[in-house]
Amino acid sequence: MYKKFFGLTRCPFEVSPDPYFLLPTHQHREALAAIVYGVLQRKGFMVLTGEAGTGKTLLVRCLLEMLRARGVASANVFNPTLLPHEFLSYIAGDLGLPKPGQENKGELLLRLYNYLIARQRAKQTTVLIADEAQNMDAALLEEIRLLTNLETSEHKLLQIVLVGQPELDEKMDSPELRQLKQRISVRCNLEALPRVETEEYIWRRLQKAGTNYDAVHIFPPATVGKIHSYSKGIPRLINTICENALLNAYARQSGTVTENIIEDVAKDLRLQVTSNSSSALHPAPFVDSQSLATSLLALASFIERAGYRAPSHPAAPAHTQIERFKVV
Repeated sequence: MYKKFFGLTRCPFEVSPDPYFLLPTHQHREALAAIVYGVLQRKGFMVLTGEAGTGKTLLVRCLLEMLRARGVASANVFNPTLLPHEFLSYIAGDLGLPKPGQENKGELLLRLYNYLIARQRAKQTTVLIADEAQNMDAALLEEIRLLTNLETSEHKLLQIVLVGQPELDEKMDSPELRQLKQRISVRCNLEALPRVETEEYIWRRLQKAGTNYDAVHIFPPATVGKIHSYSKGIPRLINTICENALLNAYARQSGTVTENIIEDVAKDLRLQVTSNSSSALHPAPFVDSQSLATSLLALASFIERAGYRAPSHPAAPAHTQIERFKVV
């Protein structure tokens, strides 16, 4: 809708992760280099963590493109709720292994082992990438650990990359998963973008989307600062805010996204609203039901006698406005 208005050839802020729009920040380059090195050198176990929306899935897609270009076979599992046998069957299917029909777990593992041995003899590498790993239960994580036992005297036959939110680190700190934690050879973490990289992120996406206008004119520095304030540097939130802001600016026929537009978008997305959980932490004191009913009847009688009408609410003074929600 707004592409022609802003001189764009494609939408720059789609939420779906597209490697074309990857901003190669220092932390992204470092994470990609470390994991590619770990896979190609057959280091075995690697972990990539980051808060929701920091670009883990986008990085995984870039990683897969880089590895496939080097002849690495890959299985990408993104459903953390599979049972161990279903998990192994999915891996075999994603690697392209023919399914002979009904087979038990031992036969499935043997088939997978023979496949990996054949690739190792051909000097080829195989990688398993498990996304949303923070939601995997201990039994499935243990099954993944056991896959690292598929090895020769020199190398691990299957390289494994676990991808998840920070809760994954907490889960692996548990005593029952200590053997898994000890096998991690490469660990990377993605953090939110600082202000300067938020600017670069937005402007680069506009340029990659083909704008024939100055990206700084569309999203001036002051506007970007407001976006960073609401998004806290989380790329997914940056995309959502910018997409809605461009639509809003187009509706107003404004070639520049102003700070007021960002304020309106943030309000629509409820980014400045936080739920009040204090009532759950501090339950209301017990009130006798009979006393409460008597009070309510007295209040209703007073309102009826006074002919009371609810006044229109004036705007809340500045000191009572709700504090902006901090996205973490």
